[in-house]
Amino acid sequence: MEEYIKRAQFISLGEEAGKNCPVFRKKFVISKPFESACLQITALGVYVAEINGKRVGDAVLTPGWTEYEKRLQYFTYDISGYLSSGNVIEIGLGDGWYASRMGIVGVYKGAYAEFPSLAAAISVRYTDGTETLIVTGTDWEAAKSGVLFSGIYDGERTDARIVPQYGEKIIVTEYGKDKLVPAEGEYIKETERISPKEILITPKGETVIDFGQNLTGYVEFTVTGNAGTKVTIGHAEVLDKYGNFYTENYRSAEARAEYTLKDGRQTYKPRYTFYGFRYIRLNGWPEKINADNFTAIVVHSDMKRAGWFECGHAKLNKLYENVIWGQRGNFLDVPTDCPQRDERLGWTGDAEVFCRTACLNYDTEKFFVKWLHDLSLAQKEDGMIPRVVPDVFRTNGRGEFGSAAWGDAATVCPYEIYLAYGNKEILAEMFPTMKKWVDYITGKSENYLWKNSPHFGDWLGLDAPAGSYKGSTSEELIATAYYFLSCGLLVKAGNVLGYGVSHYKELAEKIRKAFNAEYVRDGYRLSSDTQTAYVLAIHFGLVDEKEQFAKRLVELIEEAGDTLRTGFVGTPYILDALTETGHADKAYTLLLQEKFPSWLYSVNRGATTIWEHWDGVNEEGDMWSKDMNSFNHYAYGSVAQWMYRTVAGIKTDENQPGYKHIIISPIPNSKLGFVKCRLNTRSGQISSEWTAEQDGTVRYSFEIPQGVTATLIIGGKKESVGAGRYTRYGKI
Repeated sequence: MEEYIKRAQFISLGEEAGKNCPVFRKKFVISKPFESACLQITALGVYVAEINGKRVGDAVLTPGWTEYEKRLQYFTYDISGYLSSGNVIEIGLGDGWYASRMGIVGVYKGAYAEFPSLAAAISVRYTDGTETLIVTGTDWEAAKSGVLFSGIYDGERTDARIVPQYGEKIIVTEYGKDKLVPAEGEYIKETERISPKEILITPKGETVIDFGQNLTGYVEFTVTGNAGTKVTIGHAEVLDKYGNFYTENYRSAEARAEYTLKDGRQTYKPRYTFYGFRYIRLNGWPEKINADNFTAIVVHSDMKRAGWFECGHAKLNKLYENVIWGQRGNFLDVPTDCPQRDERLGWTGDAEVFCRTACLNYDTEKFFVKWLHDLSLAQKEDGMIPRVVPDVFRTNGRGEFGSAAWGDAATVCPYEIYLAYGNKEILAEMFPTMKKWVDYITGKSENYLWKNSPHFGDWLGLDAPAGSYKGSTSEELIATAYYFLSCGLLVKAGNVLGYGVSHYKELAEKIRKAFNAEYVRDGYRLSSDTQTAYVLAIHFGLVDEKEQFAKRLVELIEEAGDTLRTGFVGTPYILDALTETGHADKAYTLLLQEKFPSWLYSVNRGATTIWEHWDGVNEEGDMWSKDMNSFNHYAYGSVAQWMYRTVAGIKTDENQPGYKHIIISPIPNSKLGFVKCRLNTRSGQISSEWTAEQDGTVRYSFEIPQGVTATLIIGGKKESVGAGRYTRYGKI
């Protein structure tokens, strides 16, 4: 398709608008029959376009967030059904990620610039072969709008009494047209509407509405009142132990919706921002509160659901549901860490540990391909991968470093996308980025050990020393383990693509030998004697006779009362490390553990999403901290991949990615009673079910789609099968 938008100018009100969200319009006439009409539009910020009073498309927060200094997405809409003889296009413009303050506490200027701008082009092709092209420029009209302010962190302020008065001076801003690219990610959409669960009066006397689910989006409300009445809505994830509205974990994010009424009955929802919340607090409501007048609208990238898991253990089902909601809440154009506080950034570490799980829950191919392209563009000349993508930290003086487990998103995520979808193209596109990352680590290493560099370590590990967010596992051990992992993934990618990677294969062996020489002590002990250290050594394949190292891992778990001490690095792999060394029973013990710290602890505390901290709320009802305590932080939800791959047993074959060949090897546990799992793949729908009988017998049922082969492994016995339905029996 022709890129008409590259003939448009970027227009703005600039500093004259203040923080008002301006509107731009153009009137045009169609005087003869036409065969097609399209609109191409983008913004450094976010836009809402209407033609003849009808909103164009159903995507929100467009055009999303990219590595703005390198590229900007534009959207193309068929607008044939919107047009008549006389027409007006009106486009509202908000700060979005571009001109809002972004990047954690203390940064109060626009992330990339102080004001937003937009560009648009309308092409109308007539039946006589002629064409009209309407592009943004100084011949458009502009006005300040009733949206007085909108920011990603601080919410939106709207005065419904204000009618735009066109006549403001438009300025033209510069942005390289070569940076414009067609939209490639999933559109952000309103995906679900949730009614209030309860209206509360807190001990402080505040009116609070509970929607029963921590979510990302915004509230739509209908209200009747007099012009000038101001309604304010605050947002919160939790109530404190006394039942009061709690927002201290939002840090400096105001996360407020403020609406000034016009006369009469009216309906409002935000246009340019989103919130993370379960509860809202009402102030200034002018009439009796009716729950029917409030709806929470769920907003996220419009990924199609891929996986479903259900079992006979109600709390495990709730944990799984929380994982799903955590992904929905944080997969909003980029994989954010959290959706509520003054952060909401594309942390690479969170994406790295959750990528496999994400691909099992939803079809995330388009979502990750778009984000990985930005990751590649954000990579520094020396190969360093920034901690967040898009790299909003690039100019704010926070310092830059490439952390192990965070930067390794550059190798882990492309390979997981390849395995899940058979997408060889993403490996080819990302291979230079993968190679530069491994070369960057090599440049930072001494004798094949990644030493003397800053890292996040086992972030939020429970064995952290007092006053530290980092677990006790040696940062250098973690870094060297990930060096080995990324080097190995580079070799695998190179082999798939037919590239010569013998140098990196040799390098991986040298890293492995150096790891053993440096960190293995006393036979099967590691110098860093922590759960996470053993998990990485075992699961990444760094040690021989890993079953012997697993004995120490089991001892450490038992010394901790059969609970976890792992953080962001160790947690995603601990159940896998136990299972592959013959300790699936201990993995189940951890999975089903209910005392603190455990996955089910938060379920018992009423969680509806995954928490950032194992003890976000402790057993006394007190909060872990004010400064870093998100209740919608999906990283620990990576446990769900173990449910799919081990409990239900559905695995893809590295040699035939995209589930062209499936390995189904469930490991049942009588405490679950039954399991039902299905997975929509590029090769069709796979299902795996089992039921544990009273006598210890297990009945298995599998369904393999057409064109797919599978290896069934029951009780250690392998069986090759083709498409069809199968029933087998075994023992617990």
